[in-house]
Formats: sequence, C-alpha cells, structure tokens
Amino acid sequence: MQKTLQQEVSLSGIGLHTGKEVKLTIKPAKENTGFVFVRTDLEGHPQVEADVNYVVATERGTTLEKLGVKINTCEHLLAALVGCDIDNAILEMNASEPPILDGSSKFFVEAIESVGVAEQNTAREYLVVKEVLSYSDPATGSEITIIPSDTYEVTTMVDFGTKVLGTQNATLKNISEFKEEISSARTFSFLHELEMLLDHGLIKGGDISNAIVYVDKDLTPETTEKLKKAFGKDNVSIRPNGILDNLTLNYPNEAARHKLLDVIGDLALAGVKIKGKVIANKPGHFVNTQFAKKLNRQWKLQKKKNVPDFDLTKEPVFDINGIMKLMPHRYPFLLIDKVLELSDSHVVGLKNVTFNEPFFIGHFPKEPVMPGVLQVEALAQTGGILVLASVPDPENYSTYFIKIDKVKFKRKVVPGDTMIFKIELMEPIRRGIVHMQGYGYVGDTVAVEAELMAQVAKNKID
Repeated sequence: MQKTLQQEVSLSGIGLHTGKEVKLTIKPAKENTGFVFVRTDLEGHPQVEADVNYVVATERGTTLEKLGVKINTCEHLLAALVGCDIDNAILEMNASEPPILDGSSKFFVEAIESVGVAEQNTAREYLVVKEVLSYSDPATGSEITIIPSDTYEVTTMVDFGTKVLGTQNATLKNISEFKEEISSARTFSFLHELEMLLDHGLIKGGDISNAIVYVDKDLTPETTEKLKKAFGKDNVSIRPNGILDNLTLNYPNEAARHKLLDVIGDLALAGVKIKGKVIANKPGHFVNTQFAKKLNRQWKLQKKKNVPDFDLTKEPVFDINGIMKLMPHRYPFLLIDKVLELSDSHVVGLKNVTFNEPFFIGHFPKEPVMPGVLQVEALAQTGGILVLASVPDPENYSTYFIKIDKVKFKRKVVPGDTMIFKIELMEPIRRGIVHMQGYGYVGDTVAVEAELMAQVAKNKID
C-alpha cells in the first residue's frame, strides 16, 4: 500500500548553492499525490511536482522549474523520501533550495522517522522492468542500465581518473537498507572544482562540515587562504588519505555511496516506485535525469496498456476445479482456465487458447481466429468470478449481462495465444448490479476491452 508521514516535521538550514536560510516542512499527503514542492515564500504558494519533465539544469545538482518557479538541489531530500519508503508528501519551503545540512540524506531520514510512516488505503503502483533499458552519454562515458528484478536495487561504479579517489563501487541490495548503508554518505568535491565554484560564487551556503573535499592539486598558500576565508577556519590541511581535514570519512567508498544516493534521488523524478536493478557507471545528474525521463515514458506506456503483472509460477487463486465450484458454466462454454489474482475490486484470469477449442472447427478453419463475442464472454465470466467469490453460496447465484459498451478489438487472438483478462469494478456493487471495466491481453498488447454491466440473480430452485 502507499505510504505517507504520520504528521508533519520541519528542518532548517542553509541552501548549499543559494546560501539562503530555509525552513523545510515535510507534510503528509493524500494518496496518489507523489512528492510536491510548495514555495511558501512566493505569492499564491506555487507548487512544483517532483517530475522529471520539469528538470531544467543538472550542474552541481538537479534543478526543477515550473512556470518560472524553481526548486534547486532536490535530490538529497527525494532520496530520503524514497529510502523511507514514502509515496506521498508535501514539501513546503520558504526558499528555492532545501537545507544542505551535512551534505547527505541522514537528517531528512531521521526527521521522517521521528514522526513515523503511515500506511494508506490505496495500492502502490510500480514500474515493473521486464526488459533491459539503457541510457549513455558518449561525451562523459556515463551509462545507466536497468534490468529485471523483483526489488529495487542500485549499483554505482565511479572512476574520476584521479589517484586520490581512484575507482569505487557501491551497491544497495534493497531500499530497506538505505538508512544504514547510504543515507549518511555526504556530497563531495575535488579541490580544483571547489576553488572554481568559490571563484564564481556558486557555493554560498557551504561550510567545512558538509562536503568531502578530495585534494587533487597542490594546496598552495593562496588556495589555503581562500579556503580559510570561505569556511571561517583558522587553518586547513590535508589528511593522509588525500582529503581536507574538515571531516572524517563515514565509509572508505563514501563517494560511490553518495553517487548512489544521487541516483536514487534523481530517479525518484520518474514518478513511480521501481522494480528493477539499476547499474550506473560514472553517474551524474544529467545522465540520471535523462534516464529518469526514459523510465517515465516507459511507465506512461505501461499505464496506458494497463497490463497486469503476474507470475505464472505461483499457485493460482482458483484452478479449473475451483472455478467450476463458483461458475455454472461447463464445456464447451467455460472459457477461463485459472484465476491468478482476486481482491474485493479486481480479478485477473487466464485462458490458454488451443486449436482444440470447438469453435475453431467452423470459425475461419483455414485462418483460425477466436470469435470476438467469445472474448467478451470470457471477460464476463472473469467478472462473474469476482462477484460470485464474494458470496457464501455462489452455487445459488448467476450473473447475467444487461449492457455491453465501448467494446474494442485490437488484436486477433489465435491458437497458441495465452489471454490474460483483468476486470476492475467501476463502482461498488449496488442492488445486485455490477459495473465493470474489462481488458483482455495477449502478451503486453490489449486484444479486447469492454465496459460491462451485469446483474447478479439468485437461481430459481425447482
């Protein structure tokens, strides 16, 4: 089920790049809201959804913009929300950038955990990865790939071509491990980058405690003075492991872990929970968000097709014998072989179409095609299972068509096909009237769809 916060929680700090004081309040949100930023400092409190299609910049962080309203450096906060298994939250800020805090997601996670997580009443939707998807940037050599997996896994591999950092890898096997393994990995920079950012006024909110600085050049007296002034320190020096002495590493591979944190935050912009294994080589905000756009398009296509995700290796809810206990139909008119899923509001059934079906003898025998009327009948029988499974004595009831509407046939169904039927209630059952939307699939293609209305009636007893 979807989740949100049990109550609101606030944090304050300074934005890394804007240098502005900001108060962030994370609030519960209703089902299907997603993550929505609200700028309370602007007239009308404009909203910016955490949507990859609003990404306008990826230099040193991910920036969103909608109708001229910007949200800067959103990835650490979004990673924390995903890491805490949150689906819906309102993110109120009185500036454009969340507080940088210690440069990780740690304090966001702790704030969320301090108020608790609440389960909601709507089922969570997933982008279920069924084939390999990739995005690469030839200019940087960055590449992200996702492969099928039952859970959300992420592996990052980084190589910056410097001796001080070298090559690092990090892996998150399950999002439940985010707090312990990833959340406290802090942002980092190379000394030459930091010096350039300071020279251009692009790191106004930094202090010496919220970023790891890898020293990839000589620490000249001029640079030392620049750093002392920027961070308000009397002295700066280099540790034996090649980083400035402002902090101690939380992990030997903290840079790779922070890159993994960034990947999770940026991919949150795809707008859906993911079931797949992400492998990111030299990830950055540009390649992350470009890949998030690809996942977002895949998700929209998956939603449009509305293909049910099922596992044929699992025990069915009802096999043919269980179906016959519910349904009055018998050969040659029982058109459902298995029931794969069943809830109060939906059912998924399966039919194996074979040449042994009696209707193939006379229906286009040289070009056998399953009759459309029987496809609709199979939809109706699947819907009948949804209804009859909810009564204690199904053998005493039958369902009868009273209306069929908006029927479309989109693909021929032929011997050898496996049809999956998904039926969903369009409204609660009232006075024995059932209003349903049905889809029949072959593979990931809709073959038939229809809006069905039926009446549940008690059988006459002789």
